[in-house]
Amino acid sequence: MVDSQLWFSEYHTPHVYKSWKVKRALYSGTSKFQSIDVYETVEYGRMLVLDGYVMTTERDEYVYHEMIAHVPAFIHPCPQRALIIGGGDGGTVRELAKHPGIKEIILCEIDEEVVRVSKEYLPQISSALNSHDDRIRVVHEDGFKYVQQFADHFDVIIVDSTDPVGAGKILFTEEFYGYVYRALTRNGIMTNQAENAFYDLKIMQDIVQRLSVHFPYVKLYNAGIPSYPSGYWSFGLGSKTLNPLQQNGVERFRKSFPTRYYSGDMHPALFCLPRYQQEALDEATAR
Repeated sequence: MVDSQLWFSEYHTPHVYKSWKVKRALYSGTSKFQSIDVYETVEYGRMLVLDGYVMTTERDEYVYHEMIAHVPAFIHPCPQRALIIGGGDGGTVRELAKHPGIKEIILCEIDEEVVRVSKEYLPQISSALNSHDDRIRVVHEDGFKYVQQFADHFDVIIVDSTDPVGAGKILFTEEFYGYVYRALTRNGIMTNQAENAFYDLKIMQDIVQRLSVHFPYVKLYNAGIPSYPSGYWSFGLGSKTLNPLQQNGVERFRKSFPTRYYSGDMHPALFCLPRYQQEALDEATAR
């Protein structure tokens, strides 16, 4: 919500909220699927808000997009085909496009308006969507249905979805993860946003448990994202054959491209979790 003195507030729990001082509202509209707002904030630059929840901001978007994209891309020894479900702001596409070995990047975003608004108002995030990179293709379809068309095709699948409520809820189901598994190649890897381990520990456990039904290797890793609830965000990773603890692209990364958050040096420690989170992960996988 935005109050009369131009502050945008997002409730993280019924008793906790965070507010950003707003310079001006740049866009406000409603698509077939959700409300879409873009605000120019004082501290975080431009901010994309869907159904009242912050999706990304110019100031800290690089953390989320680098971590959800580069971790699987550097674990896999030679990714060539990638699918992104959700992520209509284009940030994850931008990061994956930095990997020269990837020959195909499909962005499956159900809401065409999110892509259009992001290209117009968030150019630094959506830059890859405005490029002439012929590896990138955008399809506006239901990700749950779209992934069912493929078998043994993608090396990396990234589920860059909204929270597990409303239309996005189906992208957190055991059935969906089964389709993702089938669409991946033998050494395929998937990642998804797994909520935060402070307020949403139960949701995180459910994600891990459902991934474990299909994937032999299931891990969590974290990143500090100031604009997100608790400032502490988790990502899920499911791998068919590659043990994430034994596979890393540290040397490949050092010969690649500059980043702002992710690094080859941090990669080996990514899966070292705080004790309470590791215990929750162990409990989920033991079910």
